[in-house]
Amino acid sequence: MTYLLKHKKVIPGKARVNKISKGKDGYRNPLLTVDIIIEVSGGVVLIERKNPPPGYALPGGFVDYGESLEAAARREAREETSLRVELREQFHTYSDPGRDPRHHTVTTVFLARVSSGKPRARDDARALGIFRKNNLPAAIAFDHRRILEDYFRYRKTGKRPSVAEGKAHRAKR
Repeated sequence: MTYLLKHKKVIPGKARVNKISKGKDGYRNPLLTVDIIIEVSGGVVLIERKNPPPGYALPGGFVDYGESLEAAARREAREETSLRVELREQFHTYSDPGRDPRHHTVTTVFLARVSSGKPRARDDARALGIFRKNNLPAAIAFDHRRILEDYFRYRKTGKRPSVAEGKAHRAKR
């Protein structure tokens, strides 16, 4: 994937994605992303990715320049699943530098429910499924298995992930 974002316009072939985060001053910064846990019929929507890294993932993607996190989450949900969603809450932010094998990203995860539409794979999604804790696919991309574990624990206990848990996770790697 090679492109440069300029005033929300995509210019193919101009620069690699990981170069976007390098500012005029030469500093590199993490890329900002959103992921959405869309709750449907007692399960959550996962997409099977068309592009590397392979596996299933939460719907989500990069925040465009000038776009809010909330707008990006609604846009990504619609682009990848055909669903219009109502964001219910901001769940947690994950920032482990190794969470995405392509480059350093920081994601804010939202919990959402469907406001309209029927689930259908689109855009970067090869396929789409609704999964429960006991039937998650074997191959899950990024750190999305950890995010899903945190989510299912939250739904069961009301306990959100803590900063200390993030440190413990990094120490295990």
